[in-house]
Amino acid sequence: MDDNKILELYFNRSESAIAETKQKYGNYCLTIATNILGNSQDAEECVNDTYMKAWGTIPPQRPPSFRLFLGKIVRNLSLNKMKAQGTQKRGGGETPLLLSEMEGCVPSARNVEDEVDVQILAGVIDDFLSNIRKEDRVFFVRRYWYADTISAIAKRYSVGESKVKMSLSRTRNKLKGQLEKEGILT
Repeated sequence: MDDNKILELYFNRSESAIAETKQKYGNYCLTIATNILGNSQDAEECVNDTYMKAWGTIPPQRPPSFRLFLGKIVRNLSLNKMKAQGTQKRGGGETPLLLSEMEGCVPSARNVEDEVDVQILAGVIDDFLSNIRKEDRVFFVRRYWYADTISAIAKRYSVGESKVKMSLSRTRNKLKGQLEKEGILT
């Protein structure tokens, strides 16, 4: 079923909306949650919470990209769950590692006091990503959005792990430079 039809089910408050969402995007959401949490039971819980959050926000919201809307919800719920559990061992240590990799070049939400600043930051990052090589962008998004491991990215794109690591390092450094140039990082 296409996304517009699924969204119409939400707007009509049809219980089948969640079933259709699960059928089309269940594996996608579960992959994101599992990559972050490293635990299938916790991941399942976050995915189910994602469906409930979607049910609670549609309507009135009508996301332009339903897939990205669900991905953002499950990612945020998974990160919040990981933080609430206070464990560094989840996800085989990958999630704390990938968050620490980004610490040096992107200011944390705690330092950004205003929603406008968050929107500006998002715009700068979007512009930055749209102006880098496709391969670098893909590696960056797979790592920092989907929380894929370095080895999973290398395997997926048939390249060496060192190439992925180097690409990510260079991309983070370029992003940091761009954020400094824009006055977001000092």
